[in-house]
Amino acid sequence: MSEGVPPAPEAARTVAVIGTGVIGAGWAAHFLAAGYDVVAWDPGPAADQRLTALVESAWPALERLGLRPGASRDRLRFADSLADAVADAHFVQESAPEVLDAKVKLLAELDAATPPGVVVASSTSGFAMSQMAAGTTTPGRFVVGHPFNPPYLIPLVEVVGGQHTGRAAVAWAEQFYTLTGKVCLTMDREVPGFVGNRLQEAMWREALHMIDSGQATVQQIDDSITNGPGLRWALMGPMLTFHLAGGPGGMAHMLDHFGPALAEPWTRLTAPELTPRLRDLVVAGVDESAGDEPVRQLEQRRDEFLVDLLLLLEKHRRA
Repeated sequence: MSEGVPPAPEAARTVAVIGTGVIGAGWAAHFLAAGYDVVAWDPGPAADQRLTALVESAWPALERLGLRPGASRDRLRFADSLADAVADAHFVQESAPEVLDAKVKLLAELDAATPPGVVVASSTSGFAMSQMAAGTTTPGRFVVGHPFNPPYLIPLVEVVGGQHTGRAAVAWAEQFYTLTGKVCLTMDREVPGFVGNRLQEAMWREALHMIDSGQATVQQIDDSITNGPGLRWALMGPMLTFHLAGGPGGMAHMLDHFGPALAEPWTRLTAPELTPRLRDLVVAGVDESAGDEPVRQLEQRRDEFLVDLLLLLEKHRRA
């Protein structure tokens, strides 16, 4: 690799995963299943053991979905230092905790340690790259690569640069992610909170309001989505779903006929205060809904379902 020039996306073979919590470890599993060498680093105690455990847990679902040629858990290595992790990296995926000052510091360290020209992506779920890259000397190679949990199964990744990110870096990241099996939502500008998160958060706020006011329980809220609109959204999303709601007239009829209902005071755009009472109501409701099933078992059931759903979507989606 010549100085300042990354390898072509199709020639990249080694990915550095920095931060191996739930998201970082999920990324590691994704890249391993796609046939890459993965070098991981996390300063937390026993981080290597937790990473190995998550990859082991995710592997059966990935095998069902279909491993790429060369995919192997043996291609995972845990580095002793950040510098060691990125020394031979062709791409870097950072997934450290969501603390802005820590992100700024870490990205500056990555900038100094990563070979020139190599694209560095952050899994941030809320910060803009313009904020996080403030301490870097070569901000042009830094992009956001925001995934959805679990990254090894949910295809979507939101790709967007900061004010000083080069167009080439965004294009490189988009092409690389696509080659690994991701579906990219590449943005022309920074969107506060990102697209998917903002839509999720709007529903989350509404759910908390209904729980707080006693209008609905945790179980009723989950049931309303899993047995209702969630089934349609997996294939078509909210906009195309509403297009069908307009009948032969499509979205035009939908907006003309139901548009006045948008003025009804049903929804609340501001979040409710997370009081101890509301917090306890939500926790108790989820505990009741989950029953005796531990989180790891719930994750495995989720993964089995997602694989079935992804295979079904592959059958029904347009090419």
